[in-house]
This record gives sequence, structure tokens and C-alpha cells, in this order.
Amino acid sequence: MEAFERQNQLHTEIENLLKKLETDYSEELLNKLSDKQHEFETLDGYNIEYKAHEILAGLGFTEEQTHRKLAEFSGGWRMRVMLAKILLQAPDILLLDEPTNHLDLPSIQWLEDYLKAFEGAVVIVSHDRWFLDKVINRTVESRKGKLTVYAGNYTFYLEEKALREEIQRGEFKNQQSKIKQEERLIERFRAKASKAKMAQSRIKMLDKMERIDDVDDDNPSVNFKFKFSKQSGRAVFNIEGLNKSYPNLSILSDTEAVIEKGDKIALIGANGKGKSTLLRIVAGADFDFTGKAETGYNVTKTFFAQHQLESLHLENEILTELQTFAPKHTDTELRSILGSFLFTGDDVFKKIKVLSGGEKSRVALAKALTADANFLILDEPTNHLDMASVNILIQALQQYEGTFIAVSHDRYFLDNIANKIWYIEDQKIKEYPGTYAEYEIWNAKRKLEPKTAAAPAPKKGREKRGCACKATNIRKTSTSS
Repeated sequence: MEAFERQNQLHTEIENLLKKLETDYSEELLNKLSDKQHEFETLDGYNIEYKAHEILAGLGFTEEQTHRKLAEFSGGWRMRVMLAKILLQAPDILLLDEPTNHLDLPSIQWLEDYLKAFEGAVVIVSHDRWFLDKVINRTVESRKGKLTVYAGNYTFYLEEKALREEIQRGEFKNQQSKIKQEERLIERFRAKASKAKMAQSRIKMLDKMERIDDVDDDNPSVNFKFKFSKQSGRAVFNIEGLNKSYPNLSILSDTEAVIEKGDKIALIGANGKGKSTLLRIVAGADFDFTGKAETGYNVTKTFFAQHQLESLHLENEILTELQTFAPKHTDTELRSILGSFLFTGDDVFKKIKVLSGGEKSRVALAKALTADANFLILDEPTNHLDMASVNILIQALQQYEGTFIAVSHDRYFLDNIANKIWYIEDQKIKEYPGTYAEYEIWNAKRKLEPKTAAAPAPKKGREKRGCACKATNIRKTSTSS
């Protein structure tokens, strides 16, 4: 409510004037009160509490939470309150630095709708490609000390940049050919006295020529292969009759699910639905539940979560950290993996303690991907990653021949890695057999037509997309290896 500075001030002044009128009834005070009430009404002061509740609800706060002290919330939830406060101030221009950090998917989608309807200007820094495509109509690239403007969203920027680079590459090639031709003529004429003046003229011309730069490839690609020494059985993880709850909160109730070999699962949903809890159960880090949660035959796991950044050895160099964790890999292989995660040259000799949060996250991911594991469990692996690093992780997971389940709020990432979508609804694990983009279309239709919106059959040729059925509770399948 502090966002409404002028309205709050007017409210206090109106209350004071009403008290004065009880003992000093005068025309002057009545006029003042009328003016203040008129301004208060013009500023929509009678609806400010409704607006505050509306924005907090959009950002994921329940009615009960709005009455709790701010100090009781985590840093991520406090960031949401600060964002709500800024939005309520309705400024002419919004400057948002990574606004989707700490937001779950429903809150991100709400923020998209809010910003699309916002009448002022918005400047956003974000690594969330999906979010940018939905919200922005102009992209500004900051590169080599220059700003380049593209008149469209992020996808338009990528396409337009590719066209510009193709033209630049051709111009560079033509100029280099011309320069070599001139240099050959200069060498031929320089030795002849009669042609020396012409040679000097051509040298001056080359010196004055405005050189066209070659196109830099700033989209690194993954050039390593995943290795794991043994194949898992068909059933990687099996859940039967699982119940999980916290005091006053039931997360999962008598639910069933199975993860099969080759599944690439995106686990989505609002915060508080139990995504991270389910991952910890699958990873074997949480045993406080009833029912069955069993790892399949020959399954070797690795679990990546943000708290694992704390397990990095701060005095180690980056390369040493990986050598200690993955002794079966050669230094060349490890340096190749680190190069894919943007640690090139002498960067690999930096100590962990001097790295930024994003760099530490990349080191922890590199460690997870060097593990001898045929089953990856990834909790928010895209946090603190820039677009280039997210793209590297996408390429790495697309090449991975094992099984994985991932939680992320980056929809572009999810859409490019998953062949099944899991979500928790009515305390049950439910499955949609398809990509994230297909799930979004189906879910939007389901909200409009809840009784008729069935999940479509997988497209021909798409591997391991699951059954052609309604998204429903997942039933147990064979556990044979």
C-alpha cells in the first residue's frame, strides 16, 4: 500500500479534517475537505486496496499471505512484493531487470498479460526468451560497446541478425578478396621504378579503406558426448500410493507415476504445488512420505539443485573441481565440457571463490553432466544462466541418451528438451504426452472447455511422447528391465 504515496497522504489529511470538523465546523474546513476528497477520488483512492490485492494475487500470493509480515517471506517472495509495489505506482516508464526471476509459471504468464496492457514504456533485461517474445516490440543488442536496435521481438531479432550477418559475411569476403588483389599488385609494382608512384597510391588507398569485420560466432555449441557405463532397465522410477504432506499442507495424496527409460520430463506448476518436493523424493533426498517410491534396475542418478552450489570447493580451481569429481574423464574432455559452458583458455584455472553466482551455477551444471549417470534430476538448472548458457544446456540435454526430469520456469528451455509434461493437480501427478508448447495450447483449450479438451495423439515420428490419451493420472506400468 506504500506504493500509493499521494493517496495515503490524502487519506490521512481527510481523516484529520473530519476530526477537526467535529469541534470546529467552518466553511473553510468544508472546502478543504471537499478538495481533498475530490483529489482522492480522482486518484482512484477508494480502490487502492482492491488494486493491491489484485496484483498480489496475480503474483501468486494467497489472501492469507497478504496479512503476514514481510520478514516471514524468503528473498524470492520479497522480490515479488517489490515488483507489485512498482507496478502499483503506475509509472510512465518501467525499468525491469530480470523480472521473471523468482516467479513461477502462472505468475510469469500474469506479468506478461499485465505488461502487454501497460500503457507506458517498458525496458526489460531478461534471459527468458519466451517472455520477451510475448511482451516486447523492440530489441536492443549491446555488443562490443555498441547498441543495435531491431524493430521486433526476440525471435525477430534472431532472424534479422542472421540476415545482417549473412550480408556482413559476404561483404567481408568480397573486401578481403579485393585487399589481397591490391596487395599482389603493390608487390608487383613496388620493385619497378616506373610503377613505384602507383604502388604508393594503392598503399594509401588500402590504409584509408574502412575495414569490414568478420562475423563473430557468439553462439557456442556443445562438442562433447555424454558417457555412462551402464544402461538402466525399462522402469527408471516407480511411484505407487505415494502420500506426502507438511503440517497443515497436503502435497501428494495416493498418487501413482512411472518414469521410463528415455523419458525427457518437464515438471511444471505454481510454487507450492510440490515440484521440488517430488524431485527430492525421486532423487532419494526425502524419505518422509508413505507409499512406494522405488528406483529401477541399474539406474544411476545425479541430482542438480541450487543448494549444490554451496558444495563447490571454493579454494579449488574450476578444472580441479571437475577432475576431482570425474576422474575417468581426460583433461581434454573436461576442458571441452568447460569450454561449452563458456570457460575457455585460462578461465579454467580461476578459483571457485572468485566466480559470480551464474559462473558457479555453470560449474555445478558441468559437474552434473560429467557424472556417470543414466538418470538426471534437475531442479531449476536455468537459474542464473544467460541465454548462451541456456542454449548450451539445451544442446547438451538434446544429445543425452539417458532419462531426465527437470523443473524450470524457462518455457523456451522446457519446450526444447521435454517429450512429456508432468504437473501436480488435485494432489495427483498427471501427465501430458507432448512438448511444452503443445501442452500450453491444450491447457488453454481445457480452461475454456474443461469437459472436452483431450490431449492430442503424439505426432508420427516423434519418439517417446507417451500414449495418445487425455492428460490424466499416471498408471503403473511394467517394471521389468
